[in-house]
Amino acid sequence: MSIFERYLSLWIALAMAGGILLGSVAPVLISAIAAAEVASVNLVVAILIWAMVYPMMVGVDPGSLKGVSKQPKGLAITLTVNWLVKPFTMAALGVLFFEFVFADFIAPKDAQQYIAGLILLGAAPCTAMVFVWSQLTHGDESYTLFQVSINDLVMVFAFAPIVAFLLGVTDIAVPWETLVLSVVMFVALPLAAGVWTRKRLGSAARIDAFRERIKPWSVVGLIATVVILFGLQGKVILDRPQVIAMIAVPILIQSYGIFVLAYASAWALRVPHKIAAPCALIGTSNFFELAVAVAISLFGLNSGAALATVVGVLVEVPVMLSLVALANRTRTSFTRRSAQPR
Repeated sequence: MSIFERYLSLWIALAMAGGILLGSVAPVLISAIAAAEVASVNLVVAILIWAMVYPMMVGVDPGSLKGVSKQPKGLAITLTVNWLVKPFTMAALGVLFFEFVFADFIAPKDAQQYIAGLILLGAAPCTAMVFVWSQLTHGDESYTLFQVSINDLVMVFAFAPIVAFLLGVTDIAVPWETLVLSVVMFVALPLAAGVWTRKRLGSAARIDAFRERIKPWSVVGLIATVVILFGLQGKVILDRPQVIAMIAVPILIQSYGIFVLAYASAWALRVPHKIAAPCALIGTSNFFELAVAVAISLFGLNSGAALATVVGVLVEVPVMLSLVALANRTRTSFTRRSAQPR
């Protein structure tokens, strides 16, 4: 792992603090950035999101789709957990905590915003960081890439309908045009650009070298986006720091619960550990870049939904590292299970 990946929580925390400070000393600058919108899409943040997403999409190899025959069980678990379980359980947890458990501490309007942010997180399975988690668990890199590629393709078609349905269930107005536009801008177009880039570069060596050169832009995009978000959210955070902790609770429950479900299913189906670990980690982690982008497009830079997605970034890395450690400690159990007669 790079220094940035290893200490991602620290950098995000520093970006949050820097954003709060910037919002206090330069509110005019933050307001000007927030006002730079076209068709409900913030232009500054759109550029930053592309800087985050494009390097990841360059790593998606359409040719890996033919690998489905290698381990269909692993793919079945990934798709089931990511698209039939995770979005709906996250929505349920959001409603449970913000309409019932925390109802006395959160204004109803704010509660709906936080639920919306959680739904966006739950409907966006991990795209890029899962390669890091896969490497740390000695996962099958080719199959991990295959699973991510399938997820990206499913995301293009399934993300908007699932999010719209869940937001509708929680009585949040859904501007369909903005939601679809966000998916096109931040998933479909970057994916197409990534595939085009791979074809232009040709060899795997050139693709890897290119990704290494553009990878720092993902860091810049993520940090700058967090700074802007917290520049707008600074007053709320300073006045009510407990909100961050409350948003983190359902995210933590969801993360560990989804991992247990996917990992246990892989164990029961005798999926090899090198596929089972990444399979479970994909569903546990989130494509927070997309969630942040859509939250901003739908509800605005200074919305509670945008704040909830950023809290997801802060929580994710320590959670994922703890699950990587668990997966590594249980590798022997998977090996013995796979060797047992069926």
